[in-house]
Amino acid sequence: MISIAEKNLRDILSIAIGYSNAQKAVVVFDTRCELAVRLTETYRRCLSKAKFIDFGAVPPQEILTALQALAPSDLVVLIQSTNFRLEAFRLRVELFNRSIKVIEHVHLAGMRGLEAEIYINSLAYDPEYYRGVGRALKERIDRATVGVIDSGERLVFSSGFESAKLNVGDYRGMKNVGGQFPIGEVFTEARDLESVNGRVRIFAFGDTSFTVNRPEKPITLTVSKGRVTEALDSTPEFDPVLANIRADEGEVWVRELGFGMNRALTREHLVSDVGTYERMCGIHLSLGAKHAIYKKPNFTRSQARHHVDVFAVTESVMLDEVVMYKNGAWVARVV
Repeated sequence: MISIAEKNLRDILSIAIGYSNAQKAVVVFDTRCELAVRLTETYRRCLSKAKFIDFGAVPPQEILTALQALAPSDLVVLIQSTNFRLEAFRLRVELFNRSIKVIEHVHLAGMRGLEAEIYINSLAYDPEYYRGVGRALKERIDRATVGVIDSGERLVFSSGFESAKLNVGDYRGMKNVGGQFPIGEVFTEARDLESVNGRVRIFAFGDTSFTVNRPEKPITLTVSKGRVTEALDSTPEFDPVLANIRADEGEVWVRELGFGMNRALTREHLVSDVGTYERMCGIHLSLGAKHAIYKKPNFTRSQARHHVDVFAVTESVMLDEVVMYKNGAWVARVV
């Protein structure tokens, strides 16, 4: 897996991030899980001139001093078993504000054994696939008037969609370069949230411990005017998810519609970290009123407190009667 990881990271560095040896690099890592150690070893192969700092072995000021010495277009890699805290210093945000490139690996401790191998495979970067299919999907989404998710049930979006956002490792023309890896997603939401109606079967969800939970059989959500009104075949782990949202927000809205593109993450190949698995090849939705990317009337930041990812059994996806997804893949006509 080290050789696979090395190829994947070299492709991320050279193609996605556009890093060259003329730029400085700092890698901040920890050693609290096997996957973090493995990734650190691999970055040592790929970034022979970089400065490596063990987060747990030095005082915070030493790390901040090293980061403050960087110039725009330099690179920082963050390899985190959980996620790093440096007082009030929000690492990625502050680095982006200084035009520093960032590659962030988070919550690695929960992925061991086979999950660690799936994670490494998910770092593969195919620019033709991600950039070509990703941009074509955005173009289709942005002009669609109706969308249908077929999960064995039908969930219909009848108002069109907000302008889709890309997370495909193409930062040309963008202010910030980098982000959390792995990548592979195009996401949007209904222009009119109340236009979402029907049913959707979900095979996994983010539970109250922020871990991907896969019940023995899919749960069927009934959605009426953009709100979840029923959960058939729910489980003791999913019930609290809905209860917490209703307690804080009064009702359970469906907001994000994610077109996941990462072919290493599938219904059969899961990882425990929700933020990683969110790139799963297929459809995911968010439950709860929180979705900071798109501003909607009547949703204030203080009221919108929940954003819980759920993963749909994705049989097919249609936009304006055109099939976008079938047989486990985004179909060729998208390109």
